[in-house]
Amino acid sequence: MKKLIEKANRRVRRKKHVRKTVEGTPERPRMSVFKSARHIYVQVIDDQSGTTIAFANNLEKDNKGIPSTVEGAAKLGELIGARLLEKKITNVVFDRNGYVYHGKVKAIADGARKSGITI
Repeated sequence: MKKLIEKANRRVRRKKHVRKTVEGTPERPRMSVFKSARHIYVQVIDDQSGTTIAFANNLEKDNKGIPSTVEGAAKLGELIGARLLEKKITNVVFDRNGYVYHGKVKAIADGARKSGITI
């Protein structure tokens, strides 16, 4: 149990370090990723006004069939990319939220790039 707590604390320290430099603006909002044991959440945030511009997760009614795997994360990336293109946003800053840029986190970024978003 202690090892899990230490692992979570290390992620929070990395998250704080990354957030010192990554900030979302109206022209280039921040795409933040959170993953739990069962679900994946992606939201695009304008930090200057403190508002969420778009979000996607595999808890939504339409997305219940998307699994919490690398392939599912790629689908969520494409979905959030499509939602951003509807709002005419093409550039974002990627916030990996302290997670290693590997697996699901990388798949989300690649899926968003595939849909036409510049990260």
